[in-house]
Amino acid sequence: MSIEICGVSKTFGSYRALRDIDLEIASGELVALLGPSGSGKTTLLRIIAGLEAADRGAILFHGEDATHRNVRERQVGFVFQHYALFRHMTVFENVAFGLRVRPKRLRPQEREVRERVGELLKLVQIDWLANRYPSQLSGGQRQRVALARALAIEPKILLLDEPFGALDANIRQELRRWLRRLHDELQITSVFVTHDQEEALEVADRVVVMNEGRIEQMGVPEEVYDHPATPFVYRFLGNVNIFHGRVHQGKMSLGDGEFEALDHLATHDSLVVGYVRPHDMEIERHRDGAEAIEALVCHIHAIGPVVRLELKGRHTHEPIEVEMSKDRFNELGLTAGEHVFVSPKNLRVFVEDYSI
Repeated sequence: MSIEICGVSKTFGSYRALRDIDLEIASGELVALLGPSGSGKTTLLRIIAGLEAADRGAILFHGEDATHRNVRERQVGFVFQHYALFRHMTVFENVAFGLRVRPKRLRPQEREVRERVGELLKLVQIDWLANRYPSQLSGGQRQRVALARALAIEPKILLLDEPFGALDANIRQELRRWLRRLHDELQITSVFVTHDQEEALEVADRVVVMNEGRIEQMGVPEEVYDHPATPFVYRFLGNVNIFHGRVHQGKMSLGDGEFEALDHLATHDSLVVGYVRPHDMEIERHRDGAEAIEALVCHIHAIGPVVRLELKGRHTHEPIEVEMSKDRFNELGLTAGEHVFVSPKNLRVFVEDYSI
């Protein structure tokens, strides 16, 4: 079931939650709506579900206008952030609920209900918990119950609002990989809201980055991460070094060096802001004739396979973060207090007035 969102806007009082959103989601696609709190992602999800009405615009399911359909008519499964399970019902009864409250003409026989619920509990790997109550479950188990309940009504579309937001880091990582495998098996068109960049990039087929009610960028995870379209996307998707300087003939001046600026948007001799990921910073003990920024090593965090260094530019005085492998760090033999030379690779610049 494809989803088409056409010019959707939504206002709450004087607050503009969504501003002319246009988005197409293909059948069987798993899309992440990613952004900070207040970016409009949950409002958009609720409008797709029919839980909120748009002020303007249309929602189409598989080419048919669903804008004014009620929630039941949309055949959407919704998983809430805090599960919304019925505390007085067992796991089995929670999952069966959606089937048993259907209109009589659409309600399956009890035998069919039991078969369907049993299959779903096996699918989400909690069939052994069928007779327990929500209070007897862990957070991860409750989330699986909520997902099974959403799937019980055989939805055409699955919507998830911060599905792992209330879980600790280890369980979140395990469940998001499980969700990806489950989606590949079921092939239900799915949209999930998250503010967790790593979660969106790992799980989704396509990521839609939202900010202040608008779509900043959309694309496959690699495209969005490696080629951010705006300073906001750069800052939101992981750590980034930010440099202020000028660009001239495709090169940006930083300290006493000049560096190639990829796809620069600046005009001749413009004030710009440059963005470089920490893993795109190369570090050497000596300049060796190459363009580089002289910097002081202030702090070294060498726990795990990736070593993170905090530096300060000698001339720019701007903080610089560098990430490298443990092998490369051992090869260099760096210590805090040393002067080194760093070179930014994949430097992207934006005109000063455009930065945030």
